[in-house]
Amino acid sequence: MSDQKNVFVAIVISIMILVGWNYFIEAPKQEQRQQAQQAQQELQQQNQAAQPGSPQMAPTLPDGTPAPMIPVGPGPNAGAAGLATPAPDAAQSRAAALSQTPRIKIDSPRVRGSISLQGARIDDVVLKDYRETLEPDSANIVLLQPTKGEKPYYASFGWIGPKDVVLPSFYTVWQANGSVLTAESPVTLSWDNGAGLLFEQTFSIDANFMIQTVQRVRNTAGNPVTLTPFGLISRTGTPKTEGFFILHEGLIGVLDEILHEIDYDELRDKGPQQFDVVSGWLGITDKYWLVALIPDKRTPVKIRYIADSKGAQPLYQTDYVSEAQTIPAGGTAESATHLFAGAKEVRLLDKYESELGVYDFDKAVDFGYLYYLTKPIFYAIDWLYTYLGNFGLAILALTVFVKLLFFPLANKSYVSMSKMKLLQPRLLELREKYGDDRAKLNQEMMALYKKEGANPAAGCLPILVQIPVFFALYKVLFVNIEMRHAPFFGWIHDLSAPDPAGILTGFGFFPWDIPAYLTLANLGVWPLIMGLTMYLQQKLNPAPADPVQAKVFMFLPLLFTFLLANFPAGLVIYWAWNNTLSIAQQYVIMRRQGVAIGGGSTKGKKS
Repeated sequence: MSDQKNVFVAIVISIMILVGWNYFIEAPKQEQRQQAQQAQQELQQQNQAAQPGSPQMAPTLPDGTPAPMIPVGPGPNAGAAGLATPAPDAAQSRAAALSQTPRIKIDSPRVRGSISLQGARIDDVVLKDYRETLEPDSANIVLLQPTKGEKPYYASFGWIGPKDVVLPSFYTVWQANGSVLTAESPVTLSWDNGAGLLFEQTFSIDANFMIQTVQRVRNTAGNPVTLTPFGLISRTGTPKTEGFFILHEGLIGVLDEILHEIDYDELRDKGPQQFDVVSGWLGITDKYWLVALIPDKRTPVKIRYIADSKGAQPLYQTDYVSEAQTIPAGGTAESATHLFAGAKEVRLLDKYESELGVYDFDKAVDFGYLYYLTKPIFYAIDWLYTYLGNFGLAILALTVFVKLLFFPLANKSYVSMSKMKLLQPRLLELREKYGDDRAKLNQEMMALYKKEGANPAAGCLPILVQIPVFFALYKVLFVNIEMRHAPFFGWIHDLSAPDPAGILTGFGFFPWDIPAYLTLANLGVWPLIMGLTMYLQQKLNPAPADPVQAKVFMFLPLLFTFLLANFPAGLVIYWAWNNTLSIAQQYVIMRRQGVAIGGGSTKGKKS
């Protein structure tokens, strides 16, 4: 029995370590990293004030050849190697930066923004459906940023060719056949190099977040020319991340059906990563947002992830180079690419995976190692939401279904636990009789368990069943944008955020900025409810025979109340509701078994 109890204690402690890791270890480390990074950037700004910029890298592709991209500085040719970095400019406000270049508007049902005619860059994307905060007048989410702004974030497409061929550059100003890109009206940009090559880029956008770019080159010269299409995503500055070990934010891609997740600091420390693949997609992901390139899967591509710096700012880029195309005199070459720039909505990603053949596009959402459990749980909650109209109610309903699914196992466990509870008076008698002889005490206790058909380890089963569901639901609440700003009832306006009604704020009646060192003590209403239900459920369980273990177990509800206080409210609500259902189920079984709450028989007789 002692070994079995130790196993149970080990399981509980493991849970405590997992849920407490982020608060006590990861969060302080992330804060230290951000402070160190900020200090380093300030030092660089002081040292490089007179010399902005840095030498550009010239990484190679898997076959050992240089990986040429669009030029770093001014010039008509795209033969330079390195990152797609414009000459450093003084940072401007977003509005001022947008006004620096001629543009065509983007106005679709869910996206607004613009495309810069200088360089044909998609560097202005705003999501109409999403806001920064819960406030109705809060600013919309700005995803892509102009190149002349403080932290450029954009996508660009073009061609690579011999140095004697004049190609469009980062500074080329294109001509447009329209002024607004909508879901109903594509826009074509064109540029003539004056030497027999006419370049075109046709942009179209759907009703959501997918932009298709079709590049064409018409050769009206007398000689054939060989060009290679490319596409890239460039991001200046390291964004603020959650810093949580269960969430990836950084560079990402599924290349030849293999998921690659590359952290920002990993890319800076380890250098360029390069792949020669037949198919895949590549991009940069935030917690809820994704910018990704989907090259034509009919053509093998060379893909890389690289990092450098632009003045004092880190610079990250992911790009691809497709196969070279020889364009005969009078002929045309064409290359098509899709660009996703929007919210990581699971059903939408699945839709694109099906319609465009984008393999594992849903893995842009960090479902983690429990993917085959986490994603079905998300779909179950989402399906219930369509009927109940509230994600909180959907979580409660899912909990009921889970309880019903595992009812036979839990029922068997609770019956055995009831027998243990019934034996409590007799176990105390044995302890008093053989208290000084541990071996004899364990022998007599095991004989009693065998005679009465009780299993002291039975209480572990419901907890073991709940652990994967608990973590999968935590993943859903933490990473799925569908849960972002999803309300419950009362004061819970965001199920993905902690309960805002804490003790130190008078449960919301006296709001003030809680110091960081008091955050852990600011227990919300739902964490307190969860702790209470956990305590009540524990009172129904048979107490461990070891007094030390009994004291540890009585302390656990209080510990879990503090540990879960800063977890998403939806998860705490799930745990409290799950405890409540377990209490009801266990109470009914105990009454049927004739077991008193405090132990022993309800008839006042020993069994």
